[in-house]
Amino acid sequence: MGESDLIHLDVVGLNPAIVKHEKQEKAEFSINRKCYSHLKKKTFATFVASKRISSLWHCCDEAFSDSLSIHRHVSNVHANEVDMLISAALDQMSNQSEADDSVQTSLNECQAKDASSWMPDISHLSEDKFSEGPGEVILYYRYCQIKEPRLIRDWQNELCSRLHLTGKVRVATEGINGTVGGTKTATSLYIKAMMAHPIFQVMQVEDFKTSDGGADCFPDLKVGVYKEIVPMGVDPDVISYKLAGTHLEPDEFHKEVQSLLNDGSSDSDTILLDCRNFYESKIGQFKNCLAPDIRKFSYFPDYVEKNLDLFRNKKVLMYCTGGIRCERGSAYLRSKNVCKEVYQLKGGIHKYLEKFPDGFYRGKLFVFDERYSISFNDDIISDCRYCGTPWDQYQLCSTDFCYQLVLSCTACRQKGLTACCPLCQVKGQTSSRSPTSGRVHKEECECTNSRPRIPTDTS
Repeated sequence: MGESDLIHLDVVGLNPAIVKHEKQEKAEFSINRKCYSHLKKKTFATFVASKRISSLWHCCDEAFSDSLSIHRHVSNVHANEVDMLISAALDQMSNQSEADDSVQTSLNECQAKDASSWMPDISHLSEDKFSEGPGEVILYYRYCQIKEPRLIRDWQNELCSRLHLTGKVRVATEGINGTVGGTKTATSLYIKAMMAHPIFQVMQVEDFKTSDGGADCFPDLKVGVYKEIVPMGVDPDVISYKLAGTHLEPDEFHKEVQSLLNDGSSDSDTILLDCRNFYESKIGQFKNCLAPDIRKFSYFPDYVEKNLDLFRNKKVLMYCTGGIRCERGSAYLRSKNVCKEVYQLKGGIHKYLEKFPDGFYRGKLFVFDERYSISFNDDIISDCRYCGTPWDQYQLCSTDFCYQLVLSCTACRQKGLTACCPLCQVKGQTSSRSPTSGRVHKEECECTNSRPRIPTDTS
């Protein structure tokens, strides 16, 4: 089969048989339909991205404001150019294969390889490189098709174990989501291993958000296979990340928020939506945001359903910690067809604060590890649950029947005020004098209903 035939072949109807590149002579360079489909999508996406300037795409003397329009334009007008780029990529893959005297495997074959096939070489490094020295925590996600998530889980388990990394990694057929901590030597090798793997090679260094920390930020390593890489509670096949809102770079989002704040009117047609949990927005948020009173992200769809009129004909600017919840959250909001426009902060608050530490986000950024929060500025927007002094350092409620976080300052903790509310404090004192075996842990305590629906903005 010739190169031009490969470019124009029916990818969907192709049999699993191997397709051979005509220039192959000695090396057994081969590619199947999954690998070709992946290459075609990657090339198309790169071509579209090259046309983006600020928040618009510019091509053929036209400006396109949404991704659907530019995608249609490229498909209809620039198909031949994309084909040429695919052809060049195939040549490059063929040449690399011949030089290495090896076979270019397909995506399916890549996933079927033993976990050790994608391990970085650490033979030249001493053991203390993974246990001593500066450390950090990395946060990342990638939506992509993973045919065999259990194989990726096994690879991640072995990779993290070899590098002495702790943390949490969720793998699903829709992609991967992780936050791990260790020495900077270990995290650097981890990032390189991720980008070298054929399934995740489209990732770039900037997709990994870093902060000071280390392996001690997590009690252990947990890698598992799940239905969703972020638990919204909605089948990804029903509401896909592919329906997500328009991504705004931090500087674009900053300008949008600035415009909203300058407007200052109570009937603005723009909503700045925090799609995180209440305890996250309590210690840090954008000025004038709408922060839903939800305990879990899986409550977000219900919140949207109950507040559709709030979003009707509105322009929504959505944000979360690292961007992953906005991918599914914005998709769900868009599926209701009530908003005028839906945008999301690319890279989340984390990337925004890297560029605008003194911008419109005030307070701390909550993180899901034993640090509980990281700081980019000195703002404290929350206070002690008991005395009201400015305080933003979370600890778990001291009772054994409540998993809520509590803001209790040092002085109050010294007085024994370590529960999330007075009622839990009394129950804690009672339970400490009686057996607790067999107790069922409650997700929320009785103080839940006393929380305001929308946190008051601190101006």
